[in-house]
Amino acid sequence: MKDHYAILGVAANAPLTEVKSAYRKKASLLHPDKNPSADAAAKFREIQEAYELLGDKDRRHAYDENRRRSLLDNPLESAREIWQYYLDGILKR
Repeated sequence: MKDHYAILGVAANAPLTEVKSAYRKKASLLHPDKNPSADAAAKFREIQEAYELLGDKDRRHAYDENRRRSLLDNPLESAREIWQYYLDGILKR
C-alpha cells in the first residue's frame, strides 16, 4: 500500500489547502516538460495519483479507514511497509 501522504510530503491530518499546496509545488518541480530527469514522468504520475485520492473527501476518508484497518489488523507489517516506502524516498533524493 502506497503512503500517499508521504508522496506529497504532508501529514495525515493536513487540511485540503495544504495537500493542494504540496501537490502544486511537487508538480511544478516534477512535470516532465520542466524536469529532464528520466524518472520525472513516473514521479509526476505518482504525485497526481496521490493528489487525486487525497483531494477527494470521500476517497480520502476511505483511504484513511483502510490505513487504520491495516494498522489494526497487521500493525508490524503495515509499519514496516510505511517506513520502507519513506526511507526509499529519502535515500533516492
